[in-house]
Amino acid sequence: MLAAGAMALAMAVDGVMGWPDRLYARIGHPVTWIGRAISGCDAALNRDSDPALVRRFAGVVTLVVIVGLAALPAYALSRLLPGGILGLVLTGVLAWPLIAVRSMHDHVLAVARPLSLGDLPGARLAVSMIVGRDPSRLETAGVARAALESLAENTSDGIVAPIFWGAILGLPGIAAYKAANTLDSMIGHRSPRFEQFGWASARFDDLVNLAPARLTGLLFAAVSGSGRRAIACMGADASKHRSPNAGWPEAAMAGALGVRLSGPRIYTDRVAEEPWVNGGCPDPLPQDLARGLLIYRRAMWALGIGLGLLALWGGLVA
Repeated sequence: MLAAGAMALAMAVDGVMGWPDRLYARIGHPVTWIGRAISGCDAALNRDSDPALVRRFAGVVTLVVIVGLAALPAYALSRLLPGGILGLVLTGVLAWPLIAVRSMHDHVLAVARPLSLGDLPGARLAVSMIVGRDPSRLETAGVARAALESLAENTSDGIVAPIFWGAILGLPGIAAYKAANTLDSMIGHRSPRFEQFGWASARFDDLVNLAPARLTGLLFAAVSGSGRRAIACMGADASKHRSPNAGWPEAAMAGALGVRLSGPRIYTDRVAEEPWVNGGCPDPLPQDLARGLLIYRRAMWALGIGLGLLALWGGLVA
């Protein structure tokens, strides 16, 4: 269970430090490296003149290449690491950049602070950094909903899922997951350019997030103090979401807070008529963002402690 301990350490390091701006300015970030590789594949393989089947096959090739480029070096590196405590520490440090405990909290807090002070323009600007919808047309409730939805969904995608695969498969697992998730965020869209080319990446991302999304929902329910309500909302509304996975943590968060999420949303070029999650409840208020962040912090503590106990149990029975 060395990998579980390494993931707990990675969470702790990121929770304290995040990814320092100076480090980003000097070397970038692993996600930006993956992004450049994806952009290169897109430019070379995704040709508008090709038939749909050819573009879909090119997308499959891109998925295999990008995940391989992330996982194979991570596997080779993991084979070179020592065992024992030193290996655990080194694995945790190497996994640290691939989770987003600190940045997730800070991005949502940056929305919550101006919203609580009645600064709607400031809150709109902050929420535009974490969601794709048009922030200029969001009122207070819309900003709060957008931030809570991002907090719930990205806790799964940005923290629980990479840690889940890292705990199971070690450094190669967390690296492969991060590559797959970055692929989905960049090319897994239903747009004319990416509907075929990004098809494989979108489906693969759905697959690798099946278990983590549901685990995130259960984690929110367990630490919220309103577990029955959160679980009931997941059972009733998670499947209504446009995503096979995002509905689970969003429904858990909505149920725990007693607010409604999702619903119709305005993007730059279209209006998405999405169903409500927990639709019988009121819109969130600014203070509900603070409550959502409290649930998030509790969930991160619970996850980190759980990983540590799992690692300790593994060491005792080994």
